[in-house]
Amino acid sequence: MYHGLRSRLLLYYLIVMAAILSVFGTGVYVVFRRSLYKQLDKKLLTLAQSATPSFTAVRDSGNKYLNQVEEVPWRDIFNRDRQSLEWFDEKGNLLGRKGLIQLGVPPEVGTAFIQNPETEEVFRTHTLSMFIRRNGEAGPPTLVGFIRATQSNEEIEAAEEELFWILIIGGMLTLILIGLGGFWLTQKAIEPIEASFLQLKQFTADASHELRSPLTAIKASIDIMRIHPERVHPKDVKKLEAISGATLQMNQTLEDLLFLARADADPNKPVRDRQLTPLSLNQILQNSFVLLEPLANEKQIVFQSKFRDDISVLGDAAQLSRLFSNLLENALQYTPDEGRVSLDLYKQNRTAVISVRDTGIGLAPDQVSKVFDRFWRANKARSRRKGGTGLGLAISAAIAKRHGGKISVTSELNIGTCFLVRIPIFDSKKNSPSNTQSEVKSSSELS
Repeated sequence: MYHGLRSRLLLYYLIVMAAILSVFGTGVYVVFRRSLYKQLDKKLLTLAQSATPSFTAVRDSGNKYLNQVEEVPWRDIFNRDRQSLEWFDEKGNLLGRKGLIQLGVPPEVGTAFIQNPETEEVFRTHTLSMFIRRNGEAGPPTLVGFIRATQSNEEIEAAEEELFWILIIGGMLTLILIGLGGFWLTQKAIEPIEASFLQLKQFTADASHELRSPLTAIKASIDIMRIHPERVHPKDVKKLEAISGATLQMNQTLEDLLFLARADADPNKPVRDRQLTPLSLNQILQNSFVLLEPLANEKQIVFQSKFRDDISVLGDAAQLSRLFSNLLENALQYTPDEGRVSLDLYKQNRTAVISVRDTGIGLAPDQVSKVFDRFWRANKARSRRKGGTGLGLAISAAIAKRHGGKISVTSELNIGTCFLVRIPIFDSKKNSPSNTQSEVKSSSELS
C-alpha cells in the first residue's frame, strides 16, 4: 500500500515539476528568440538608414555607382556574404543591389520574413520608404522609392536549435535529479503517515483484544438471565434481546478486526502449516451454496451453481468457507428480487477459478477499486444491509491472499457484478505441502 502511495506521490511530483520546467523552458526559448530577432531588426534598420544618402546616386547610375564606390556609409556594418542592400523606385522596380542575396520579390515596408522562391531559404528584411519634398512644393512629400536591408536567418536558426537542445537535455537531466530528490522526499513524507497507520492498526488490534473480555462478561450475564426468565420483568425482555443482539454484532466486529490485524501483521504469510490440509473445493462451495439457498428462495432469486471440475486445494476449511459465503451473501443481498446469482468453478492451468456473478445494483467505474477497502460502502443502497460491518470483502481478500490466491472484480452500474477468486490447485503427487504451496502460488502469479 505504501509503495503504491509513494509511487503516486512521486509521479504527481514529477508531473508538476515537468510542467513547471516546460513552462520555464518555453518562456526562455521565446524570450531568447525575440531578443535575437529584435537585435537583427535593429541591425537591419541601421543598415537601411545608412544607405539612404546613396539613393539618388543609385537611382541615377544603378549598379555602376555601387561597383565603383568603395567609400560608402554602410561599409563598416555591411557583410556582403550574409546581407544585401537593395534600392527600388516608387513602383518597386529594382534600381541596384549590393550583396549576394537575391530575393526576386517586390519590397514590403517594415519588417518581414521573405522566402526565396527558388532556394526556399528564409530571410529577414527591413524596408524603408524614401520621400522627398521639392522646393516650393506644397502638400505631403512624394514617394520616390524604397531601400531594403536583408539578412539570412541561418545564424539565428542555428542559435535557436542549439538553445532548444540545451533546454531539452538540461530539462531531462534536471528532471532526473528532481526525481531522485523527489524519491527521497516522498520517502520522508510517507514515514510519519506509515508510523501513524501502524500505531492505528496496533491500537485497533489491542482495543479489539481488550474488549473481548467485557463483551464475554456481558454475554455470560445475558445467558444467565435467559436461563432464569422468572427474574426478568416482562417489560425488559425486548431490551434484553436488543442487548444480546448488539453484543453478538459487536463481538463479530471485534473478531473481524482481530482477523484483519493478524493478516496485516505479515500480509505475505500464508496460513500456518498445521492449518494446511487438502480440501475438496467442490464440497466447500456446495456447503456455502446450500447454507444461503434459503435467502435466495426468500427473495425469489434464481440461484445456480455449476462445478465443471473436481478440484482440491490446500488451505483452511473455515476460512475458505467464510470467503465464499461472504461473496455469495454479498451477491444475494445486493441483487433485487427475482434477479440471478450464479456460482461457477473451473480450472485454468494449475489454478482453481471460482466465479460469483450477480445481476445486482453494480458499481460505477470509479468505485470498483474501492470494494476491498475496509468499512467502505458505495452509496446508501449498500448501507441497507442490516448487520453489515463493511469488513466482509476486505476479509475475503485477506483470506484469498493468505492461501496464495487473489480476488478480482468487474462491475457495471445497474447491470451486475462478477467476483473471480483464483486459488492454487493442490497437487496430490507432491509429498511436501510447503513445496506444493510454493509451486501453485507461482503458477497463480503467472496466470
